[in-house]
Amino acid sequence: MAQTTIRDAAASPAWDKRGWRDRPRIQMPDYPDAAAVQAVEAQLAKYPLLIFAGEARRLRAHLADVAQGRAFLLQGGDCAESFSEFSADNIRDTFKVMLQMAVVLTWGAQLPVVKVGRMAGQFAKPRSAPTETIGGVELPSYRGDIINGFDFTSQSRVPDPQRMLAAYTQAAATLNLLRAFSTGGYADIHRVQSWISDFTGGPEAARYRDIADRISDAMAFMSAAGVTGETAHQLAHVEFYTSHEALLLEYEEALARTDSTTGLPVAGSGHMIWIGDRTRQPDGAHVEFCRGVQNPIGLKCGPSTTAEDLKVLMEKLNPANEPGRLTLIARFGAGKVGDHLPRLIRAVAEEGANVVWSCDPMHGNVIKSSTGYKTRPFDSILREVREFFAIHKAEGTIPGGVHFEMTGQDVTECTGGVRAVKDEDLSDRYHTACDPRLNASQSLELAFLVAEELRGRRLNGALDKAV
Repeated sequence: MAQTTIRDAAASPAWDKRGWRDRPRIQMPDYPDAAAVQAVEAQLAKYPLLIFAGEARRLRAHLADVAQGRAFLLQGGDCAESFSEFSADNIRDTFKVMLQMAVVLTWGAQLPVVKVGRMAGQFAKPRSAPTETIGGVELPSYRGDIINGFDFTSQSRVPDPQRMLAAYTQAAATLNLLRAFSTGGYADIHRVQSWISDFTGGPEAARYRDIADRISDAMAFMSAAGVTGETAHQLAHVEFYTSHEALLLEYEEALARTDSTTGLPVAGSGHMIWIGDRTRQPDGAHVEFCRGVQNPIGLKCGPSTTAEDLKVLMEKLNPANEPGRLTLIARFGAGKVGDHLPRLIRAVAEEGANVVWSCDPMHGNVIKSSTGYKTRPFDSILREVREFFAIHKAEGTIPGGVHFEMTGQDVTECTGGVRAVKDEDLSDRYHTACDPRLNASQSLELAFLVAEELRGRRLNGALDKAV
């Protein structure tokens, strides 16, 4: 993959935003009324973009820093956004936890943290089977609120294109609030630091108090030196980006436009979009659509990803080999990272490809609990993260980020953590529409543990250089 010229995939005249329709499509609904779908698409095509093309370009620049080890990526949020659970409080709480995680990770990495939410667009979900059976009744699977309803009734499970309009409205409202939180003073780092201290104040989180105290000392020093939210814009405001899996391509196409500044197509549905492990066929519809937009693109890499497929996908999605364009999101499962990640790292090295490596320790660690609930053990999530860092250290490559399914709510969906959620606790507050999420406490605890990994890696690197 040549690095000598800077050329965007979107510049190719062979790409058209409708071109995906001629490719094999999977994990997408068959709408019963084609005319109704076309009417919704036409309406969406008149709506303003949810994000600005310049914001997407700025995120690409930040991710280029991540690819080169000058920043760290934190990506997190809902498994699947819900119409019924939508509220300002839920948005605020998830945003708040991500800010806390980012501050802790900044301390560990001693690098800026790029904050990307799974928000304002994460409405569609791929499913392992097209139908599900409950009590002897078989119905189409729930595919996310943008497609059909969660209620287990034949009427609810019919794909409804009007849901795309509801998703757009919710995404627009979410982005509006996120922008207000990011720039209106809510994200002031001194406020965030006090929230972190609240978490470590309890006896169960005492092991993280030393880190919290060091962050507090740094804040106190900056305040004494006159560096505050009033004097330093960066301390009172944050850049916060959105992302989602680009699964429902009718929605994505309707919100794809030409950027007036560059003349290149942009996906207006979110700053970053990704291709799932089930939809990454090199000649498939999803790869065809994503290769043509200038947004940063994520690519989920699971155990079935071959080195040859990865090489083809990197060439299709980032032919100019531009840093920040492509993020490879590894998702293998605890105990399996060593079986798969090294060969993919070597495939990237063989191509000389510029990528961000991110760890998704969620999707490979789903189990069924003794009480029948789908869950993810905290220890398995942490183990996969540690394996990810260890392998990158052994390969001499950069572990650029982490990707979590989490919420700011006090749910009981993943077991373990300092508050020791047990199998028998899962029924207390199990609210997810699809997969289990880390709650606020588990998310922040994981950030502390990842920060320790980052700090250890940084200190070991400094010692190696000194020797």
